[in-house]
Amino acid sequence: MTTTLAPPVRVGKAAVGALGMLAAATGALESVVTPTLPLLQRELSMSPAQGALLSITMLITGALLTPIAGSLGDRYGGKRVMLRLMAVVSAGGLVSSLAPNLPVLLLGQVLEGAIVGAMPLSFILVRKHLPTGQSQVAIGTVSGLFVGGGMLGTLMAGPVAEGLSRHWMFAIPTIAIVVATLFVHRLMPNDPPARSDARIDWPGLVLLSGILLALMLGLSMAPEFGGRPRALGALVVLLALLVTGWIFVERRSPSPMVDLRLVAKPAIWSSYVVTFAVCVGTSVSMYLVPQLFAVSADGYGFGADATDIGRYLLPGAVTAAISGPLGGAAARRFGSSAVVAAGIGVMTATLVSLAFLHSEVWHLMAGKALIALASGVCVTAMVVRTATSADHDSTGTATSLVLVTRVIGFAAGAQISGAFLTAGTRPGMDVPAESAFVTGFVIAGVVTALSLLVVRTMSKGVKA
Repeated sequence: MTTTLAPPVRVGKAAVGALGMLAAATGALESVVTPTLPLLQRELSMSPAQGALLSITMLITGALLTPIAGSLGDRYGGKRVMLRLMAVVSAGGLVSSLAPNLPVLLLGQVLEGAIVGAMPLSFILVRKHLPTGQSQVAIGTVSGLFVGGGMLGTLMAGPVAEGLSRHWMFAIPTIAIVVATLFVHRLMPNDPPARSDARIDWPGLVLLSGILLALMLGLSMAPEFGGRPRALGALVVLLALLVTGWIFVERRSPSPMVDLRLVAKPAIWSSYVVTFAVCVGTSVSMYLVPQLFAVSADGYGFGADATDIGRYLLPGAVTAAISGPLGGAAARRFGSSAVVAAGIGVMTATLVSLAFLHSEVWHLMAGKALIALASGVCVTAMVVRTATSADHDSTGTATSLVLVTRVIGFAAGAQISGAFLTAGTRPGMDVPAESAFVTGFVIAGVVTALSLLVVRTMSKGVKA
């Protein structure tokens, strides 16, 4: 049963600013592990395998929790669910900051995985309390600040961990999250639940979580499947059973966790397909460009160390941060389909160019910056398109699945890149052949370009 909603309370820039502040703080907390992984491995006596587990823990739990958070936000109100979610994230940050060993730190990362769920909840609030045109820009701003917070976290994590301690690199953004959450609680009006009497679809929730967990673990173990065909076959069978069971349950549930009629809309499913393809292409560049920088200058690389690589990648981080607001504004002015098509064109041209033009540092710096800008604009425009194509009481569910697709695309792109470089490394050699990088960039360009085939369907089913 759907409740009758009162006219929404319009909010000002301060409320949207509070959501943006929260997005920046959560982005910072999410990003502190990756640049400090060697330090954490050293201080906590972790093996490389344990370090890899730590680096993907939040990714896995985020993929599991995001669609749940979006669906609960649609049912019970975005603000209500967000405040509780941020309590979980804050507890995770506290546990991570106090962690004396790896098991406790892993627990903190599991709790912090709820971070990604804050994004669809923000989109619910923005769409309910702002007119369509303003909500598109606000969605882009919040998305951009999340990326910008991630950039800030990446830059501050190392100096804070080395200058103070690893505990403070978790504690500082956690404090910022608590403060930002208080501002959201104070400035953002309550949004009434759309389906307050709906029961939680526990079977659908469990099956969807199983599907996402199997996908993420399968991607993380992909390099091992070449020598273990039985394991690959077992995973494919398991996924098929889970997907079949989930579809069966959702079609018969009176209050499904994900309404399959929503996913079947051309404007919705096409957004997921395009998001996956764009994020695969982006992930390939994110993986290959630093590897090229690090290859010895005696060969085809530049012999850059970690500090040099961080400096070379900074322009890309800056363009990624501004891509969110730019994508939201562009979607409002030109339409999401046009913005996505233009972004895909820029990405495709840049990826193919990098395959044949990577002999100078500035080639890679410029290419990475263009890809980050085009990718961010595309993903933001697709989030805007998905949000405006769904009914108001399905905004969180629809946009959360875009974000989950983004995570899966990034994971798939990283594994594809690793496979190309591994296959391109000759026996007895430590460095892959240059042709492996060329192949990787070309394949990424082709995958990205193919997504243009479904962009036209995004123009169907838009709502105010």
